[in-house]
Amino acid sequence: MTTSSPQAAGQRAGMKKELPEHFRSYKHVWVFIEFEHGRIHPVSLELLGEGRKLADKLGVELAGVLLGSGADSLDDATRNCFAYGADVVYRVEHPVLAQYRNQPYTKVMTELVEKFQPEIMLLGATVLGRDLAGSVATTLKTGLTADCTELAIDDERSLAATRPTFGGSLLCTIHTLNYRPQMATVRPRVMAMPRPEEGREGRVVVYTPELEEERIITKVLDFLPDDAAEASGLAFADIVVAGGMGLRSEENIQLVRQLASVLGGDWGGSRPLVQKGWIAADRQIGQTGKTIRPKLYIAAGISGAIQHRVGVEGADMIVAINTDPNAPIFDFAHLGVVSDAVALLPVLTEAFRQRLLVNRMAG
Repeated sequence: MTTSSPQAAGQRAGMKKELPEHFRSYKHVWVFIEFEHGRIHPVSLELLGEGRKLADKLGVELAGVLLGSGADSLDDATRNCFAYGADVVYRVEHPVLAQYRNQPYTKVMTELVEKFQPEIMLLGATVLGRDLAGSVATTLKTGLTADCTELAIDDERSLAATRPTFGGSLLCTIHTLNYRPQMATVRPRVMAMPRPEEGREGRVVVYTPELEEERIITKVLDFLPDDAAEASGLAFADIVVAGGMGLRSEENIQLVRQLASVLGGDWGGSRPLVQKGWIAADRQIGQTGKTIRPKLYIAAGISGAIQHRVGVEGADMIVAINTDPNAPIFDFAHLGVVSDAVALLPVLTEAFRQRLLVNRMAG
């Protein structure tokens, strides 16, 4: 495995080399479909959209890999895979796979890779995906790039996987040159959700594994949903307001929450606020927190380091408020306001409240 800067990756793209003989049997792009409790995790659909681009670039098929139990729910999931871009679905149905456990899932995924030999395999950087990706890559003795923010193909058919490094201060592009498959994980909301094409069809490859419950060490005793996690919609909110150290005190976080409430959105903050204990970790926005893709993102008193940038740059509109005209956030914000966030947020909140009131009366 080698690493390079994005510039070096661009130079590499102009160098064409013959694919090594032992790699030529590896073809196609795979996306592991995270399927639990009858639902596909949205990150898997996002990865099908990104995988479609990679597969088209390589001139190969895009496959969804679906593990689980229950024909009816797997039938629905299979149709969704085709609708979101898959050409083929590798479908593995077995009672042992009804609930995720690392041991049987790693065994099945390893067997599938060894039998069908994909060139690239993508997984969501969720709790489940990270657990599975690491064990599968270790078993296969291949490279794995975690928490990628960008994926591309160079002229050597190498996956160029870009991710933040050194605490988010730099972006690094990683190539797995000597091993296959090339594996990467991507966090939810980093990639855009593709538009589904209803009625789209493909082929299904059924694989029957040899699994015995008695040989599985871990047992699922019960499932207790995390109500707080289910209730948090920050990653999927259309409007997000966030604060940074420019708020100056914990008490001023209420200014962010009030504006978000008036706009009908959600709220969060930058990593330093979590480190100070001003906000909970599940409210952190950025590479090490939540990745968001709202229609409107208002950043109040946030400097905009790379760690934060990669978590928000998918927003349709970024409005930045900062007293420092040279703050990095102004480099990627669509609209910048050089002002004290503590002074400006109450004014914005009242202005939006009045505007909404007028609209209701006119309606």
